[in-house]
Amino acid sequence: MNNNLKDDDSGDHDQNEENSTQKDGEKEKTERDKNQSSSKRKAVVPGPAEHPLQYNYTFWYSRRTPGRPTSSQSYEQNIKQIGTFASVEQFWRFYSHMVRPGDLTGHSDFHLFKEGIKPMWEDDANKNGGKWIIRLRKGLASRCWENLILAMLGEQFMVGEEICGAVVSVRFQEDIISIWNKTASDQATTARIRDTLRRVLNLPPNTIMEYKTHTDSIKMPGRLGPQRLLFQNLWKPRLNVP
Repeated sequence: MNNNLKDDDSGDHDQNEENSTQKDGEKEKTERDKNQSSSKRKAVVPGPAEHPLQYNYTFWYSRRTPGRPTSSQSYEQNIKQIGTFASVEQFWRFYSHMVRPGDLTGHSDFHLFKEGIKPMWEDDANKNGGKWIIRLRKGLASRCWENLILAMLGEQFMVGEEICGAVVSVRFQEDIISIWNKTASDQATTARIRDTLRRVLNLPPNTIMEYKTHTDSIKMPGRLGPQRLLFQNLWKPRLNVP
């Protein structure tokens, strides 16, 4: 937050101290009321007769130039918030107007995370976690992304509060979907997420799924996030779902 309050060195501090203090107090109260009003406006709740979700979720979008590492700061600035929803109906209102991943171009990402969690490794909810990664051949991203986020919103993973969000990354030669969870060291949870992914995406038994901790991602030189996955383990076959 940019603080524009400055000491006024042009006047008599002794004579104007009381008025100045009063004005500062009024200004602080006005800003506080404004912030509270803003917070109230931003609160997203289910509408009348709508079907509430267990958690509020936020859609994000990001796009970057391939081959150019970015810092955490510039990466965060590049992520655009689309909107937050609290009910099934509100989700469909957003989703029905969004471009499908298969129609995106370049290095683009859609993120769907619980409200209050940024789609960044460094976020407090993510920093001790990791993600399951599945590479897709072109043409499958839209269907797999929809099945994944519907399963997430419907609480099909059955792992309590462990799920943080999901990402679909559109690349030139393949697409990548991933689901993030809070605790990378909880093997029982990560195994359940893996098995649920196989079921909701109807994956063949031989599909290669990679689990990567955010700690490992942060240690890697440069910040290439999910897009870096395109260049890793290229010997692994891409998913070829009928």
